Amino acid sequence: MPVKDYYQASLDLHRKFKGKIGIHAKMPVKSKDDLATVYSPGVAAPCEAIAKDPEAAYTYTIKSNTVAVISDGSAVLGLGNIGALAAIPVMEGKAMLFKKFAGIDAFPICLATQDTDEIVRTIRNIAPVFGGINLEDFAAPRSFEIEERLQDLGIPVFHDDQHGTAIVVLAALINAAKVLKKDINSLNIVINGAGAAGVAIAKLLKGVGTKDPVISVKNIILCDRKGILHRNRIDLNDAKLATLAFSNNHHVEGMLLDALKGADVFIGVSEGNLLKAEDIQLMAKDPVVLALANPTPEIMPEEALKGGAAIVGTGRSDMPNQVNNVLGFPGIFRGALDARAKTITNAMKLAAALAIAKCVKRPSREHIIPASLDQKVAKAVAKAVYEEAMKTA
Repeated sequence: MPVKDYYQASLDLHRKFKGKIGIHAKMPVKSKDDLATVYSPGVAAPCEAIAKDPEAAYTYTIKSNTVAVISDGSAVLGLGNIGALAAIPVMEGKAMLFKKFAGIDAFPICLATQDTDEIVRTIRNIAPVFGGINLEDFAAPRSFEIEERLQDLGIPVFHDDQHGTAIVVLAALINAAKVLKKDINSLNIVINGAGAAGVAIAKLLKGVGTKDPVISVKNIILCDRKGILHRNRIDLNDAKLATLAFSNNHHVEGMLLDALKGADVFIGVSEGNLLKAEDIQLMAKDPVVLALANPTPEIMPEEALKGGAAIVGTGRSDMPNQVNNVLGFPGIFRGALDARAKTITNAMKLAAALAIAKCVKRPSREHIIPASLDQKVAKAVAKAVYEEAMKTA
């Protein structure tokens, strides 16, 4: 059977439908009475109610079930800085998945600016209609600043490339440790890629910002293109420098292969074809390899297994153990919206990861993470996030 050309199929699909999403009315408008109720003069009543009590917007408008999927196109998939216009298909796809898995109405919003101040100002100005903001494909380190500056918006602002990836990676590691009968907190972990995803993964695994974290991995080393992040490097930006407060405790220096010596886990959020089988042999016995670069992993599964990997995961749907953000963000926002949460806390992120892991009833080396199309996952995540949010409501 010939291999399907997904690139051409995607072009054909997008051309046929002129995009993937649209808007539909929730009720028919067939008479003058209908028109007078949905629009003038009747619509004045909910407007006045909201003017008197802003919280009424959650009762009378789409705000309670609406998320903005916002990007500046500066770091789209593995394509790089392709700009706002070219980012539209990805944001449309994200909006489609919000609807499919969590029943959330999401809108793709691609901003024709990459100025941090202008982005923050624009998001603040459009926020009234939305119950949550999903930041997507913003390049680091600006992505950290944009998200941080918007945490006072009064609605959840969540950079999925950071936290969504971290949550699903943690879920995969919880089950991988269970299968291999290892203590997750005692694992030696190497993360290659110190951008938005890599830093967020390290923070969540370490339990940064969480009081008495259930999971706090003792030894984490972060690497970027120039090698291991360590205190003697003078080229680190503020975001990378801040990671040294909780990573590389033993002050290891060198390149990626130096970091891999004796490591239990490799997590790649970087670029394809970086490692070979002999590099995996540098790691501890029965290592876990999560090579998440797309579309080409840092190392192909068969090569990693040849090098002695016990468990391998990638970001691809055509390979076992797909670590896919769709397991996280729909349920996370569903739970946050239902709880009317103002932010998504570290405790909510941990609750989401634990819920995803529990959806695999009998984890094995080939099955440490739920299937991406398993619709039960979003419900489980939403419930866990909602319950955690309500503890501090």
